[in-house]
Amino acid sequence: MTELLIREPLGEVPRGSTTAQPVAATPRERVARALRFFVRRPGLVVSIVFVVLVLIAAFAPTVLASGDPAAGVPADKLQPPSAAHVFGTDYLGRDVYTRVVHGAALSLQATVIAVAVALVVGGLIGLLAGFVGRWVDEGLMRVVDVLMAIPAILLSLALITALGYGTIKVAIAVGIASVANFARVMRAETLRIRQSTYVEAARSVGTRWRVTLVRHVLPNAAGPVLVLAVLEFGLAILAVSSLSFLGYGAPPPAPEWGSLIAEGRNYIAASWWLCAMPGFAIAATVLSVNRISRALDGEWSRAS
Repeated sequence: MTELLIREPLGEVPRGSTTAQPVAATPRERVARALRFFVRRPGLVVSIVFVVLVLIAAFAPTVLASGDPAAGVPADKLQPPSAAHVFGTDYLGRDVYTRVVHGAALSLQATVIAVAVALVVGGLIGLLAGFVGRWVDEGLMRVVDVLMAIPAILLSLALITALGYGTIKVAIAVGIASVANFARVMRAETLRIRQSTYVEAARSVGTRWRVTLVRHVLPNAAGPVLVLAVLEFGLAILAVSSLSFLGYGAPPPAPEWGSLIAEGRNYIAASWWLCAMPGFAIAATVLSVNRISRALDGEWSRAS
């Protein structure tokens, strides 16, 4: 007898079988997944809470410290941390905690301006260099190479010398010194996306280059650049505080974080809290922002 083998045609599903269809997660499952994600990462939770407190201090400082940062009681000068003064008092009897909280507004204002300048200018340079190519790419990238060859702090000092002192001038100088990082990341993403299938299809049907740039290239290249902006936010805080420490920021008695450390360095031998408390605020903010940027850089998708 001849045994006949009956095979199913390629590409067809055998009778009686079912294919596994992806099932969308319910709201309860999404909440449970988010809870598991944060429970396993207590450092991320602490970082988010601290950044929220810093933002409250920057935009509504009276919520956390209702006192006047410039008012002091001479009889209470150089008091160590206690229940009455959590961060102690300075050489004029001013509450250090109140000055640190109110100083967040000036420091973060300069930091936001610096990151915005670097993001906009660097992003435009990288976008044009990667999308246009040829001599435009060569010329813009040589300018970026020159910026990267100069240490950021030296470039910031040179720009401040030309622009003048002040919080806004410091922010612009720090932002220009960080342009090269954003330009290189945006150029790399633009070059990758420019070779993708949907961009080639848009060109083949006659889509204008401006429409292709705005609708297809820019939205898909912005993700890594925004993650870099969060990371640069912490570095910008350090740069702004360093320049404020050197005396290039807002003049006294403005309570910038860097200037608070500069004021307390003359008393550091006997009154350590004058430098330690503002320094702790800077360090904790930078570490928290860096932890959040690492979580934004694909940690959620890798954990799922």
